[in-house]
Amino acid sequence: MKLILALLIATLLLSVQGGPDSSLANERLRLPEEKHLRNIKQLSFAGENAEAYFSADGKRLIFQSKRDGRQCDQIYSMNVDGTGVRMISNGDGRTTCSYFFPSGRRVLYSSTHLGGKECPPTPDFSQGYVWAVYSAFDIFTARPDGSDLRQLTKTPGYDAETTISRDGKLVFTSMRDGDLDIYTMDGSGRQVRRLTNELGYDGGPFWSYDGKQIVYRAYHPQTEKEKADYVGLLKQNLIRPTTLEIWVMKADGSNKRQITRNGKANFAPYFLPDGTGIIFASNMDDPKGRNFDLYKINIDGSGLERITFNETFDGFPMFSPDGKKLVFASNRNAKTRGDTNVFIADWVE
Repeated sequence: MKLILALLIATLLLSVQGGPDSSLANERLRLPEEKHLRNIKQLSFAGENAEAYFSADGKRLIFQSKRDGRQCDQIYSMNVDGTGVRMISNGDGRTTCSYFFPSGRRVLYSSTHLGGKECPPTPDFSQGYVWAVYSAFDIFTARPDGSDLRQLTKTPGYDAETTISRDGKLVFTSMRDGDLDIYTMDGSGRQVRRLTNELGYDGGPFWSYDGKQIVYRAYHPQTEKEKADYVGLLKQNLIRPTTLEIWVMKADGSNKRQITRNGKANFAPYFLPDGTGIIFASNMDDPKGRNFDLYKINIDGSGLERITFNETFDGFPMFSPDGKKLVFASNRNAKTRGDTNVFIADWVE
């Protein structure tokens, strides 16, 4: 009996880890409480893979990954079924925040490769949990095969966290004016406009489907102690991302309003296709702040609902252009503790 059970488990694991599609594999990846998700499929199977975003035709994904023995992330693309993986970035420096242009003929991402071929140093955690905002990050565009690399930003300081509207307008985070703020520009890097001005971090922006609104994450220090801590870290190109709230504004930067108010780390917001709500990642239900799950909330801050119930990380959600599928990154079903992989699921409203 034990042998039969062992063979059954082995067969199940094989089907989950890259074998033929099966309903058993899909159910193995979905938790019973996850009523909005069906037919979950794992698209990557080792290492650190995250920030997977759809092409405008819904046929491919672009994502960042630490694989092939590389010490820091590079940019890759793949078909939505996980096949056809290829590296887009040139393999130098650290890369992040990739996205397809609406035409599909070009992609963009941020990279530190002009600052050196080596990976930039990891942040000093003696000051607590901090993120590095590397000043060498600039925004680049390339063809989907990585050729014809062009630099879009050349200002001193961090330029990253870029996404593109359906009509080709870019929104991104930059430290060009001394603080971490959100800007827009056209697809050639011109017509730059600053949208946020309050002291603190404003970043991770995404457009609504109709291009009229932008959702983002923000930390605005309130007390003098918080302000001093923020400014002191920023001088070292660091931020402390333990408190981030979700905000929405119009595409011109007006009518800013705070959506979440839980004092936790809320990030990776993305509009629901109909524009009535937002899906995002948060650690709000973990007293220790270590586990992140996906949630959705109405655009007026009501109707909060938990989407995933995995005991480890779930984040970086994005809906397909037709709104029928959700792609996200997760630690579920990891071969090695800490592995983050890309998953895709049917969305059930």
